[in-house]
Amino acid sequence: MLALATLALPAAAADKVTVFAAASLKESVEKIAADWKAKTGNAVVLSFAGSSALAKQIEEGAPADIFISADLKWMDYLDRAGEVRSDTRVNLLGNRIVLVAPKDAGVTATIADGFPLATLLGDGRLAMANVDAVPAGTYGKAALESLGVWDSVKDKVAQAENVRSALLLVSRHEAPLGIVYETDAKVDPGVVIIDRFPETSHPAIVYPAALTTESKSPVAADFLAHLRGADARAIFTAAGFSVLADTN
Repeated sequence: MLALATLALPAAAADKVTVFAAASLKESVEKIAADWKAKTGNAVVLSFAGSSALAKQIEEGAPADIFISADLKWMDYLDRAGEVRSDTRVNLLGNRIVLVAPKDAGVTATIADGFPLATLLGDGRLAMANVDAVPAGTYGKAALESLGVWDSVKDKVAQAENVRSALLLVSRHEAPLGIVYETDAKVDPGVVIIDRFPETSHPAIVYPAALTTESKSPVAADFLAHLRGADARAIFTAAGFSVLADTN
């Protein structure tokens, strides 16, 4: 009697999506990606940096499927260059900027017009993301200008390549004060929030997301939809972001 041979068919290869996201989204997007992979089997490759650096990389041909910026400026930049699909753009999240100090510094202050930021700094420097290119830095500079204190501290600013690098300067006691997103301060136990900047002191903080024009991933649109869904919304909200996009 002949035995019937059983052929083992190879499992279908999982699909992959590559996401370029602002540095301030690291923990939240990592959790969302892990959740999506567990549910779908599809992999998410993540790259985090300042929005300006990521936008330039995409413009130069980096293989990203989704771009999530920390401001409208860099998404608009890629949109004008034809590097993102305009019809997929969504304003995903909002955030706040705050003044932080090392957790044991004992600094107190109320942010208001003309508040004594230079005096609080003393001989130290104010840690900020690059004020000319990185969203957290440009929001921070705008707030300080609006409050009338930029000129008193502009020569005391330690500029970092992204907001997480600025946060580390404070956490490591290399700067006595820094301006970061509220969500960043919440993930670093080495810093304490002194006060929030008034939302009226700077442009609204908006994180847009979109598919790139060159995306070849068959699951990129699915992951972008997942970023707008209820599960992702819960993760973003728990991290301190305000969710602007409707769930689906």
